[in-house]
Amino acid sequence: RESLALILEAILLTQDSSLSLEQLERYFTPEEQVTKVMLRAALDFLAGMCVGRSFELKETASGFRLQTRQQYQSWVQRQFAERPARYSRTLLETLALIAWRQPITRAEIEEVRGVAVNANVMRALQEREWIRTVGHKEVPGRPALWGTTRQFLDYFNLQSLEQLPTL
Repeated sequence: RESLALILEAILLTQDSSLSLEQLERYFTPEEQVTKVMLRAALDFLAGMCVGRSFELKETASGFRLQTRQQYQSWVQRQFAERPARYSRTLLETLALIAWRQPITRAEIEEVRGVAVNANVMRALQEREWIRTVGHKEVPGRPALWGTTRQFLDYFNLQSLEQLPTL
């Protein structure tokens, strides 16, 4: 279990995104006979190995990743030349409405906010892959229904929408 945990640590350290159990399982040949149960046990062991370290094993909607603990964020950010993204109030309000009321149409967002939704805001949320069209409402004009994505959950360190704070 410990050697498997170290292998998983090496794999996760070199990834830019979360990996699911299925994706982790593909790293091993059939001859190695690594099962999802074994992977889960090794991930639990790895999480224990991270205690007291500057990084942690985090499970998100897309899977598992190793990430720096929140308390070290201010020092880690200093190594990046670019400033962290700042989001407008309009973008955050729109994203919040989509997250809490999904699926929701653009007209419904505008009704709650009391102003028109800028197309650039919707485009920015789509480009970040935080929202996507999940269907169309069965009314005249068939407006798009918007919902959040796994990337949204991953970015905000959530496993599911149930972890969103209550309104």
